[in-house]
This record gives sequence, C-alpha cells and structure tokens, in this order.
Amino acid sequence: MSKITKGQRIGILTAGGDCPGLNAAIRGVGKTAIVKYDMKLMGISDGFTGMINKEYTELTENDLSGILTLGGTILGTSREKPFKGSGKGKNEISKPVLIKEHYEQMGLDCLVCIGGNGTMKTANLLSQEGLNVIGIPKTIDNDVWGTDLTFGFDSAVNIATEAIDRLHSTANSHKRIMIIELMGHNAGWIALYSGIAGGGDVILIPEIDYKEEKIAEYLLNRVEGNKPYSIVVVAEGIRNAVKDSCSVAQSLSKKIYELTGLETRETVLGYIQRGGTPSPMDRVLATRYGAAAADMIAFKNYGKMVAIKDNNIVSVPLADVSGKLKLVEHDNPMVIQAQNMGTSFGI
Repeated sequence: MSKITKGQRIGILTAGGDCPGLNAAIRGVGKTAIVKYDMKLMGISDGFTGMINKEYTELTENDLSGILTLGGTILGTSREKPFKGSGKGKNEISKPVLIKEHYEQMGLDCLVCIGGNGTMKTANLLSQEGLNVIGIPKTIDNDVWGTDLTFGFDSAVNIATEAIDRLHSTANSHKRIMIIELMGHNAGWIALYSGIAGGGDVILIPEIDYKEEKIAEYLLNRVEGNKPYSIVVVAEGIRNAVKDSCSVAQSLSKKIYELTGLETRETVLGYIQRGGTPSPMDRVLATRYGAAAADMIAFKNYGKMVAIKDNNIVSVPLADVSGKLKLVEHDNPMVIQAQNMGTSFGI
C-alpha cells in the first residue's frame, strides 16, 4: 500500500445543477480530510467559475457543522465549462490556463470536483493538463457512467413518488388519465424507479421507443376492464413527443385525448425534484463518497472518480468516465419486472 500523505492543501467545488446531498459530500470530504489527515480545505465558489476568478475561502471543521441536512450547496454552483470553445478573446488568457495558474497560486495539492457528467469531463481534461483531480459523482438523473448510484437520485425518486401517490387520489376521484413529467435529461432512471414505486400504469423513458397508438389501446383496455383512471409517468427526454407545446406532458396529453377521447390532465414536476433536504440514503452515500475522496488524496490516488459497485466504494479513472452516459437498458430487470406486472412502456 502506498504511503499516507498528511497535511495537504485541497480545493473543493460543486459544479453543474444543484441536487440534494452536495453539502453532505462537502462535509464528508472536509471532516475526513481535516480530522483524519490534518489537511486544509479551500472551498471554491460557484463551480469552475471560482477557479477562473480565484474566489475561495478556507473551510474549517466548524464551517462544516450543521450542513449535513441542508439542500443546495454552501459553495454555490455554476454550469461554467472552461474547455468549451476557445475560452479567450484577443490578449486574454484561456480559462483552463487561468485555472492552472490559480491552482498553483492557491498552493493546492488536489482539486475535488463534485458534479455530473459535464463536471467529470472537465475534471478529466484538467487531469490531462497536469492537475491532481478527484471526481465525486452527483446528479438526480443517475446517469454518470462507472458507478451504480449517484447521490441526489434517491431524494428525487422520493419526491417524484410522493407526487405520483398524490395524483392517484385525484385521478380516481375524477376518473381521469393523469400524466406526470419527471426530470432525467436523456436517462429514464427517475421515471422508471418512481413509476414502479408509485404504481404507474404507463412508464415512458427515452431509452425505449414507444408508439402512441399502443398507449391509447392500453388505456382504453383499462377503462373496458373497469379501471377508469390511469397514471402515466413520463421522462422529460422521451423522443417521440411532438414539440408543439410547452412540455412533453402537454404534448402527450393532447395526443392521448385525440386517440381515446378520455379526459386527460398533465403535471410537470420540474425543479421540485432537485430541491430540499437530502434523503437519509443520499446523506449516507454522499458522506461515503466524500470520505473516500479524502482517503484517495491521502494516498495520492489522483485522476479518479469515486464510485460505488455492489455497495462497495471503489475508484474508476476519469478518462473512462468522460463522455459516457449510463442509460436504462431494454433488458433491465426492473423494466422486465414492470412489464410482467402489466405496466406498459408503449411498445
């Protein structure tokens, strides 16, 4: 085993969209780094923007107290992508060069980047530029390649499932079809998990092409079978939706009514899925990730992303993660199980 290095000076930032568990991860990194390894922790403001502008402050153990349950991020975040485009104008220094200069001026031994796919891609590029980097995967979408789970996902599924639960009662009262649109970009993990947890009758995800006629046939058969209401759970990234209305749910609602004549209403859950306090599972996962990142720094295991495989914390090279997405496979056991129970995927 490599020799443990103590007393290092590390930077930490949160980039991309916010999600529950970011503060738990910051705390996991910081408390382990400070207490176990006598490291100093520099909190970078607003993602990679803070590295570009050299905006940071030292975080002490006291600064990390009381943040475990907080939503959002105490560091702030941004969607700055420093390697996108040239990043410079005439007589200007490029953003990656500025980040490297400020990394050195701040005296950092490592930079911890907490974020999703875009953040891991940037982290890998910074690693290739010679910086010592560790990645921690977060996103409610659960689509970061190389890990079984990202923190933020469980909280989002809990919120989405509660919303579906509430729609059941109003759908039953009015004998309506209720469509709920959930987040996830091009991945259907939130819709799949919350759809199953909430007893969705139809689940539509980007990875499985559906036919509107099949959905209409399924819904009419339910009515004929004395099931007068249905819940349709839709991922925002489904491919077949007509883009002539404000949302995927509205477009699908209009089409279902045209095909069935059944009263249909839609709900777009939106950013509610990303807000609020993290679930207990996300607090635990984020803490485990954070502590593991500090351990990796102590052993100088750089250029890696913390991950979880079969409930064991591991590390994977950032180069392997960069540019990839973890999507729902057609033969995913949960898809098959849902189909075996009568759930429609519109196929």
